[in-house]
Amino acid sequence: QVQLVESGGGLVQAGGSLRLSCAASGRTLSIGAMGWYRQAPGKQRELVAIISTGGSTDYADSVKGRFTISRDNAKITLYLQMSSLKPEDTAVYYCHADRMWGVDVVGDYWGQGTQVTVSS
Repeated sequence: QVQLVESGGGLVQAGGSLRLSCAASGRTLSIGAMGWYRQAPGKQRELVAIISTGGSTDYADSVKGRFTISRDNAKITLYLQMSSLKPEDTAVYYCHADRMWGVDVVGDYWGQGTQVTVSS
């Protein structure tokens, strides 16, 4: 099993910045691509950004140019640098990782979530 633990959330004013971290532990060799999702009250969980094991990234249109995803494969840690934050970025942010068996994705892992609140 793998445990994902997020940190770095909090309250920030619009235009400010936050950096989220997600530390993985356990059977980390089974981790493939990783990503950040978010869920605002009354809305479905949505993809924010993803990063492959090789470092390829993709972002939701709503955060392109403002958020940067990165990973430290040695530390098995995922990051999300968020800048120019807007009130609509307010949500619980979840860390996600693909569970791999060889080259196949066979499941996934989720963190418990960290609250990000952006005040106007």
